[in-house]
Amino acid sequence: MSFGRDAAVDRLRDVVDAVATERTPVPVREVWVYGDAVLGLDPVERLDVYLTKDLLFEDEPAREAAFEEQLGVSGVGTAVSAAWADEHPDSVRANATGHAAPEQCLAAHLLEPDEPVHLEVCNTGFEDNVARRLEGARAREDYTQLLDPRAACLWVDDGEGGTTSEAAFRKLAEGEFVFPTLSGALEMLGMDEADAEEAAAALEEYRAGKQGRTVRGDVV
Repeated sequence: MSFGRDAAVDRLRDVVDAVATERTPVPVREVWVYGDAVLGLDPVERLDVYLTKDLLFEDEPAREAAFEEQLGVSGVGTAVSAAWADEHPDSVRANATGHAAPEQCLAAHLLEPDEPVHLEVCNTGFEDNVARRLEGARAREDYTQLLDPRAACLWVDDGEGGTTSEAAFRKLAEGEFVFPTLSGALEMLGMDEADAEEAAAALEEYRAGKQGRTVRGDVV
């Protein structure tokens, strides 16, 4: 399964509209798209979406115990919004320890399980996380955890419904973004040529092995 370019752009528009107009498990500050969709490819084999979120430390903590009894998940009312869980109980998701997982809840709210979409969720902005992930990947010699730095910001929260970049959507639809190869983009971040080529190959192989909806959440 893949997206035609027009369908990929429409799907991104759906995600932005949902974030801008609907109650979400945690507040979302930015929506980015990166990877294949910004390269003008058609079809787009996988759609890569990055959400910058706010941490939700205190929402309705007094309701946490009741939600845990009802849903079998802790952290509703502290880690994710109680009001959102009231509206979307079937989308509440937990991590391996049974605690509400904001990134999994966002994925369940915004995406279908079989869609070829990878969702990244983090409390820091895309560009900052690109640098952090690069540093970590080099230290561990695990390039599969890199973020492809070739990206476009689609929406930013402004406290009044957010601002959508219509220019970015137009460039996506018309294939007008111009980016280097993945290895070239990594070289621009400071990797030498050989390491950049090795890293790009590892990341592309890793991504090619993924199917359906995948999710990663980071807190930095």
